[in-house]
Amino acid sequence: MRNYSFLLFSMLAMISSFSIAFKTNPPKNKVIIAYVGGFRGLMNADSIHAEKLTHINYAFADIKDNRAYLHNEATDTVNLISLKKLKERNPSIKLIISIGGWSWSGNFSDAVLTDTSRKAFASSAVAIVKRFDLDGIDIDWEYPAQVGAGNIYRPEDKENFTAVLRDLRISLDSFAKLSGKPKLLTIAAGADISFLSHTEMKVAQKYLDFINLMTYDFKDEGDPVAGHHTNLFANENGKETYTDLSVKNYIKAGVSPGKIVVGSAFYGRGWKLKTIARKGLYEEASGNIRAGGYTYLKDSIISNNAYTRYWDNNAKAPYLFNARDSIFISYDDEESVTEKCRYIQKTQLAGVMFWEYFEDSKCYLLDAINKQFHN
Repeated sequence: MRNYSFLLFSMLAMISSFSIAFKTNPPKNKVIIAYVGGFRGLMNADSIHAEKLTHINYAFADIKDNRAYLHNEATDTVNLISLKKLKERNPSIKLIISIGGWSWSGNFSDAVLTDTSRKAFASSAVAIVKRFDLDGIDIDWEYPAQVGAGNIYRPEDKENFTAVLRDLRISLDSFAKLSGKPKLLTIAAGADISFLSHTEMKVAQKYLDFINLMTYDFKDEGDPVAGHHTNLFANENGKETYTDLSVKNYIKAGVSPGKIVVGSAFYGRGWKLKTIARKGLYEEASGNIRAGGYTYLKDSIISNNAYTRYWDNNAKAPYLFNARDSIFISYDDEESVTEKCRYIQKTQLAGVMFWEYFEDSKCYLLDAINKQFHN
């Protein structure tokens, strides 16, 4: 009987430990998560205002032979070591390795196909965390069970996505017990209903600390109609996804509001127009133009007399119109990110994330976010 009692006690302890491992709590303060692009090469980490951020997601690690690895190991190593030094300025900042992205999601489906490959992938991802003493992992699979940038994809990606998040959570929690430091697991998630229909977010969210909604690129290079690409609400003439709709869809799918992070675009998207009757908004375009990051837009384009800035009060989004050259530009500015922050506070979401830090090197938008969150 004593042996049976001991066995029962051990089993209950294991179940309790398992439950605690999967328990995640919403942040006490709003998070400000910056995706920092290391894929370009060496970065100047000293120029990053760490005191204005709560998290940095380093983008990106790649996948090969079912394992996560540093595609540009030499420069990634220098960058990650440099980012680690930012903790001297902000000891509470969390450094996370983001795996995948638009260009490097092609091998996700293979990597998560079997129980063996998933565990190998999870182990390799945690090995990067261990090597650089990081605070967690971000999975940016674009997209499970969907083609993305010409990726391999399968119907079973839907279940395998959940399974790999579970395996990553188990591996991270195991390492956290040894290191004595909690480890985060997050994802970058598509903002449209298609991402939800190809994943099991109600189950998957149990293993996650944050779900970073990519609430931008609602209009992109392939769209023949100009329009808002990162608007908070719907325009009366628009039919695309918008931020509020995306948030509501995720909550309806079973995701806790306290885990949802709203995305902001620190860059613009532009179109060459065929017609200009509505100043470009939802008009046919003949092609796309590179709009640039927000610092460039504010210092060189918005101040250009050829451009006029307009505010869509329905969508809570700005846009630029150049009548002479028939150009329309959609972007986030200080007013629109302020509206997003107020929305986040009102709906009790986790916070804001943005792509990408160096697109606004003068911190115009980051300062507006900090002003609202008082971090």
